[in-house]
Amino acid sequence: MAGKTSPDGLSQEERDAVKERAKELRAQAKAGKSREAGTKQVLEAIGKLEGTDKALAEGFYQVVSETAPDLVPKTFYGFPAFANNDGKVVMFLQPASKFKTRYATINFDEPSHLDDGDMWPIGFAVLAWTPAVQERVTDLVKKAVA
Repeated sequence: MAGKTSPDGLSQEERDAVKERAKELRAQAKAGKSREAGTKQVLEAIGKLEGTDKALAEGFYQVVSETAPDLVPKTFYGFPAFANNDGKVVMFLQPASKFKTRYATINFDEPSHLDDGDMWPIGFAVLAWTPAVQERVTDLVKKAVA
């Protein structure tokens, strides 16, 4: 769980994430929708991770890159993410270390097509990158971009 909150209601980790997002937005505005710039940012973000978070991010990056090649890599609050042609984030991985939680999450934003009736999951806790996790994430990515 995130650390102590400040008078503005945000933990240090959350304040850092907001600052990181502002920095990302400035960099993304300069780069436009450049796949190369986005790939560089995502690989740099993954390179800063350690242990399980790094393995999860590498697996996530590989699966999405191969399964949904039309999505553009970008960072989102410092997280490895992928966006559609409109620049809207479709999915991202939130490392456990970012907010000191016990598991990472793979999340799907509104542009994803995971709809299933009146209620469906959009976030998935992940403890390890296993063949079963890879298969499940591949299926989710395929559905999200269908």
